[in-house]
Amino acid sequence: MRRSLAGVALAVTSMVALSFLIPLAALVMSLVKEQSVTAAEQRAAALAPVLTLTTDPSALRESAASLDAAEHVVVHLPGAPALGASRAPAALLERARQGRESISQRIPGGWICLQPVVLPGDRVAVIENFVPEHELTRGVKASWAVMLLLAVGLVGGSVLVADRLGAKVVRSSRRLAHASQALGQGNLDARVDPMGPRELREAGIAFNTMAHRMTELLAVERELVADLSHRLRTPLTALHLASERMAGSPESARVEAAVCALETELRAIITAARTPLAVGPMGQGLLGPESGPAHPATGAGAAGPRCEAAEVVRRRTAFWAILAEQQDRPCSLDLTQEPAAVDLSEDDVAAVVDALIGNVFRHTPPGTAFGVRVARTAQAVELVVEDAGPGIPEPDRALSRGASTGSSGLGLDIARRAGSVTGGSMRIGRAPGGGARITVVFGLAAPPPSARRPRASRRRTGWPRGR
Repeated sequence: MRRSLAGVALAVTSMVALSFLIPLAALVMSLVKEQSVTAAEQRAAALAPVLTLTTDPSALRESAASLDAAEHVVVHLPGAPALGASRAPAALLERARQGRESISQRIPGGWICLQPVVLPGDRVAVIENFVPEHELTRGVKASWAVMLLLAVGLVGGSVLVADRLGAKVVRSSRRLAHASQALGQGNLDARVDPMGPRELREAGIAFNTMAHRMTELLAVERELVADLSHRLRTPLTALHLASERMAGSPESARVEAAVCALETELRAIITAARTPLAVGPMGQGLLGPESGPAHPATGAGAAGPRCEAAEVVRRRTAFWAILAEQQDRPCSLDLTQEPAAVDLSEDDVAAVVDALIGNVFRHTPPGTAFGVRVARTAQAVELVVEDAGPGIPEPDRALSRGASTGSSGLGLDIARRAGSVTGGSMRIGRAPGGGARITVVFGLAAPPPSARRPRASRRRTGWPRGR
């Protein structure tokens, strides 16, 4: 590219220089010739007044000697030999004398100027001034050389400037190409420093935006894979409990081994899919700011996925209640009867419930009581899962994805991101019985304009308080 730009600059500047140089050279030659001829005519005109006063040869020679280029001045007196070496053709002299006209024209070897002068008695004298050829071109070659040097300097300067600009463009293009190759080879941190012309700077900015967006999309994809894999732990827990009930039977060992192998593979998938890149909860970074669920205060995005959180919690708790009964776990459920719509799909809310209750089954011994409660406030829906187990010793560490001790740490992260995407949050505290209390706050979905808020009533079952 640099060579091409330099070639273009050389061709364009050369044509421009030649288009000015050739006419200018001809003009310089014409001006020099005109100045030499004019000077010769002026010398002849300066000697004419002397002839009107005297025709003495000595006086005329003395007057001619005082002029520039006196050796080329010749006076032709009527009836007398010429005063000097004449170069004028006889025909031109006779024409000037008879026609009494000034003659200025080129002859072999130079330029001749003939100036007739009328003397007393109607006689005619002719003053001849010859300009040699070298006088007609004096200084022309020097002027041409100066103009040629200026043209060469102009062409060389333009080529140098084009080469520098081309080098800057090539350097910016190469950096963009190297960054693209690095990104294509899997280096997600590859970025380019925008530089060069405006178009290349815009291309660099667009590349950085594309690379950043690609990193976000990959992060969302890996998070979704990890989340979906984590959901498989729910049926695995059920299989574990089923294998425990089969204890003593011939198939028990094989079922337990198969479940353990499946859980090992699932844990490996979660570990491989886990990434430190955080893009947004529940795939919000993938949807973008326009299509994500709305904050309850604005009501924007109400056309997105939504469900009744209390109904989903009821169904999922009923599933876990069967498993809790097999492990002698007291279970309580407290649901609000007010509308508890949230801007999440039923699968997302079910994933939160399964993650929180599944943690109770995995991290507390059989027989440990737990309870689930859904409460409605003015702007939010609160999901509370409590247990009577040992609790969570490091709540802040438990909220870090992949940092929980003895687990993948995805369960609490799923719940946290689900609350965040609706404008809510998640808190970890202590239950009255000393165990863990996980509170997930979902932003309340905006109700339809014609919807009316029914009277509040609550339904609850016995929850073993104070354990």
